[in-house]
Amino acid sequence: MDLEEQWKLLVDGEWVETSEKYPIINPYTTEIIGYAPEASLSDASDAMSSARGALNGWRNTPLEQRCHLLGKLADILEQKTPDWVDLVQAETGSTINITETLQVAGGFIDRFRYYSRPQQIDKSELPVKTGATALGPAGLVAASIYHQPVGVVLCITPYNFPLTNVAGKIAPALAMGNTCIIKPAPQDPLGILRLGEAINDAGFPPGVINIVTSSGSEVPASMVASKDVNMVSFTGSTTVGKSIYESGAATMTRVLMELGGKGALIMTEDANIEAAIGAVASVWGFHSGQICTAPTRVICHEKIYDQTVETLSAVAEMLKMGDPRERDTLVGPLISEQQRDNVETFIKAGVDSGAKLVCGGQRPDEQGYFVPPTLLADCTPDMHVVREEAFGPVVVVMPHGGDEEAIQMANDSDYGLFSYVYAGDTARANEIAKSLESGNVALNSIQPHMEAPFGGFKMSGIGRDRGTWGLRAYSELQAISWLS
Repeated sequence: MDLEEQWKLLVDGEWVETSEKYPIINPYTTEIIGYAPEASLSDASDAMSSARGALNGWRNTPLEQRCHLLGKLADILEQKTPDWVDLVQAETGSTINITETLQVAGGFIDRFRYYSRPQQIDKSELPVKTGATALGPAGLVAASIYHQPVGVVLCITPYNFPLTNVAGKIAPALAMGNTCIIKPAPQDPLGILRLGEAINDAGFPPGVINIVTSSGSEVPASMVASKDVNMVSFTGSTTVGKSIYESGAATMTRVLMELGGKGALIMTEDANIEAAIGAVASVWGFHSGQICTAPTRVICHEKIYDQTVETLSAVAEMLKMGDPRERDTLVGPLISEQQRDNVETFIKAGVDSGAKLVCGGQRPDEQGYFVPPTLLADCTPDMHVVREEAFGPVVVVMPHGGDEEAIQMANDSDYGLFSYVYAGDTARANEIAKSLESGNVALNSIQPHMEAPFGGFKMSGIGRDRGTWGLRAYSELQAISWLS
């Protein structure tokens, strides 16, 4: 990494120097890899003014031209992102396999490409006619429904998949005619700042996309509370999401939030144990459990409970933890020292409350912010480790006696983002799924459908995005009626 590289904010199409910087730490080496710009309140104000000033021009730009720029950006990214692997891997700590396939390729570029197709984006609905009403006794009142841009969208992204997540926010928002301010997570903003170079190269008008980085909460809080921001799209913790919701309420700011999760994975007595174990193991091997949809809460039928716990433990012990740059490493470090400490405290609380530590839980000797794959068995629904999200490689297991009890246990949670059902009978699995208080449920798989709406029930969020649903998320409905 080039410590001398001067990272700057992107405001109104220009790179803006800041007087203050803050260090970005490699989670594996624990060394500084660069210094991100520390935006001031004045910088945030300039970004909002820039986005506001560019809004009318951008929303009135023909849809085909907006989509053309998104496609051009995707083309540039396909050429450039292989050069970003080292940077993004170093700041996120993700394994080289995850970095290459998901962080700087795959879903990242695909999302810009998807929303670059004008035929995917129908901003109007067919005219709708009504029957006779008191104001239209002849029944000849017709209406058209249009999806209009919301306005200036503040996109606050998480640290686990920074580039993929920001693409999922700004691509549909831009396609619908909104302008954007990107506020990356403080831990790993450098890849997103590099994205700014590609944005300028693609030819987006100044102010349409702005990037503001900061290490604290004051700068994003000022933008959330501002009348110059019409919508906040946030992915992160429920705690922060609640504060955004409260602050934005004063200005009726629209919100789209994907928040915390405590994914339940139900196993019936006839479940394919091997397949279910593979799904649960993804908590450990998929970015070290730093993913909100992870199946971290296993609700296993008592007839196969002991076998499941034993097999999970054996799998956990097999997963290589270590240097994320090595091809055979499956478990990398957590994002920061603070997050490692949080997860260790979480595990200790579980053991102190009576959970059985089957494996993991002990800090390894090697460098880096590691927590080994950890399995807590014999848990009960009232335990903190069952009710709250660790955001780390920690799985809890509980036995159940039948479908009804399993459903009750799964729904006994403040969260409802993603759940999983493993059963020998798919029809039975589907019936269980429909009873779950969860925005998304996968049957005998961990694979979501990328065209299906994505979002959570309860404390797991507000709104839905992904696929064509993302276009609706970043638009306001407008009805225009007339006498026909």
